[in-house]
Amino acid sequence: MQSDLPSSPSSPSPSSSPSDARPAAAAVGSGSADREGGTAPASTATATAPRGGLDRFFGISDRGSSVSREIRGGLVTFFSMCYIVVLNPLIIGTVPDSTGQYLGGGAEPNLPAVAAGTALIAGLLSIVMGTWAKFPLALAAGLGLNAYVAYSVVPLPGMTWGGAMGLVLLEGVIVLLLVLTGFRKAVFDAVPPFLKTAIAVGIGLFIAFLGLYNAKFVTTATGTPVQLGNDGSLTGWPTFVFVTGLLLMFVLWVRKVPGAILISIVFATVLAIVLESALKLGAFAPAGPEGEGNPGGWAMNVPSISEFPIQVPDFATLFTVDPIGGITAAGAIGATVIVFSLLLADFFDTMGTMVGVASGAGLVDETGDIPRSQRILVVDSVGAIAGGLGGVSSNTSFVESTSGVAEGARTGLSSVVVGITFLLTTFLSPLVALVPYEAATPALVMVGFLMMTQVTDIDFTDVEIAVPAFLTIILMPFAYSITVGMGAGFIMFVLIRVIRGRAKDVHWLMYLVAALFVVYFLRGGIESLLL
Repeated sequence: MQSDLPSSPSSPSPSSSPSDARPAAAAVGSGSADREGGTAPASTATATAPRGGLDRFFGISDRGSSVSREIRGGLVTFFSMCYIVVLNPLIIGTVPDSTGQYLGGGAEPNLPAVAAGTALIAGLLSIVMGTWAKFPLALAAGLGLNAYVAYSVVPLPGMTWGGAMGLVLLEGVIVLLLVLTGFRKAVFDAVPPFLKTAIAVGIGLFIAFLGLYNAKFVTTATGTPVQLGNDGSLTGWPTFVFVTGLLLMFVLWVRKVPGAILISIVFATVLAIVLESALKLGAFAPAGPEGEGNPGGWAMNVPSISEFPIQVPDFATLFTVDPIGGITAAGAIGATVIVFSLLLADFFDTMGTMVGVASGAGLVDETGDIPRSQRILVVDSVGAIAGGLGGVSSNTSFVESTSGVAEGARTGLSSVVVGITFLLTTFLSPLVALVPYEAATPALVMVGFLMMTQVTDIDFTDVEIAVPAFLTIILMPFAYSITVGMGAGFIMFVLIRVIRGRAKDVHWLMYLVAALFVVYFLRGGIESLLL
């Protein structure tokens, strides 16, 4: 669920998260757009005839742009979203499956391989979006979606990373079929808007908590569930790196600096390398009763340079999919809930992002149509399939693309530029091993903040809205499960509507999903009765 993550205020909500579900207000052009033909609204066209192969192919002059503006916009988009090459491995590459194996194989994390796969799939999909849909929208592994897979799916008994990616693949196939049959809108309309927003806010809190906890800014404690730092106060140089990176990220974001997230991660990483080189802090180990351990060490990667940063990429994550194994491990009901949860996030993320980018680029006509909208949705649906096959989690459209649009991008050429730069990044994937949690996880806190800002769209004066939204939001971080939060919200929404005599106002699909969640919550007792 995606999240979710703009690096400048031109990007209103996180990229790869359900926070993108909220469609931006459509900008109305004075002309009409041919949905498949790609003719832009007349208000964006210029009187100059297309010149050159790139211009003719992408319709650059028709949309009032230029090759240089498209290239510049593509680079801005890339630098606004390439943090995903660092964050995705730290989320899905550091969690073992139920058998103790990490993504890419092995008993130890293989972060360079996850980074290379992340960059490869993002690059290929962005190029397809640019050349086929010809729309200034880039794709990459979705934040929120990857957290859901890593923390809610992979730990299930018997689940492997191959099985989890197999379920991602199945979700992508279903989404693609729903797009091609036109059923996607029906599913999208079934879930009330306030629940979509509550899901985004809840995931935001969940991701923010992950960022704070993984950086050891908060830790488990004796007598209370969590505490500040390792002993109720902030100590240690790694914590200093985290706080510095977080403050810098917010300062740059407030100052509207493009690439604020990436700049902050790079700065904090360099700071961490300098500190480790000078102080030899080593890896974190909890303090013991005899004073042993290393509570002042780095939470994950020790930021030291041990190999040349430019290498032939390792694509060990590719084609590690096992749909049958995933269904077997989760069970028919569990697999259905997982696939549906992923499906919901993909639905809401893409539609809101597509409208937001099109509005910013002036590519929405007076009827609300967007050029090649069907192709855009198809490519995004293929993103989930490609993410599963690539072993890097579902890929989705990134709202950071609006930063490139703000820089002047209007056509698919900018997406091609993003794709090419991602492909070049595959050769730099070993650099991810330099980035400690303390340098990268401030971005998760930023994601949480951006996703949580949508809470103002929820009417807490209406009990039919407030109670389901509240349960959805708080149970994701408190139960440490995105699924639990969604299920509680869906069930409570249906229950309250029924007891208030509004059963006919609930979409039949909501009854089905609520019933599935009831079975999901009671699956332990049901299994004990059946076995």
